[in-house]
Amino acid sequence: MNFHDISFPTAIAFQSSGGPERKTEIVTLGSGFEQRNAVWANSRRRYDVGYGIKTLDDLHTVIAFFEARLGRLYGFRFRDFADCKSCPPGQTPSTTDQTLATGDGLTTAFALQKIYASGASGWVRRIAKPVAGTVRIALDGVEQENGFTLDDGTGIVTFAAPPADGAAITAGFEFDTPVRFDSDRLAINLANFAAGEIPSIPLVEVLL
Repeated sequence: MNFHDISFPTAIAFQSSGGPERKTEIVTLGSGFEQRNAVWANSRRRYDVGYGIKTLDDLHTVIAFFEARLGRLYGFRFRDFADCKSCPPGQTPSTTDQTLATGDGLTTAFALQKIYASGASGWVRRIAKPVAGTVRIALDGVEQENGFTLDDGTGIVTFAAPPADGAAITAGFEFDTPVRFDSDRLAINLANFAAGEIPSIPLVEVLL
């Protein structure tokens, strides 16, 4: 997989813009009613990091990062400060933030996930790039200090022994979004930059 396990500069990422995108087909019938169909099962996030560039040194940092990724070729980690935890951004992750699965006495490997719920509806997001050292795991509400390993490149938690049948497996964590540059060209006009115009540097989520 063309992915570099390196993070985009966080100081620049903090002031970027962007968020989730979905694709929906809408057909308006002759009666005026609509038929709507979700083309994508999952959302995909887009960002523009140009808004985080405030100085020429920032610009130099991004150019170096862009060149090291060979433009669009290699993906990388990006911290979306609006959505980078298993809990709301202003809180600290706890072991019971997210339900991963229910033990069956046989399975040992479970994927990290985040559930977005509103009313009776919800959507489950697979978390493939957790931040090392932030993942906390609990079985039936009891935090596990050992007895499991985490692959922070895939988000898979593997227990040394299968959790008991019916055991609630929960987790709390911080995570990054895997992205790539969405252009093979950085169009930067220094004259405009000096006058306050921000260059557009788009990123798009990589679905792993």
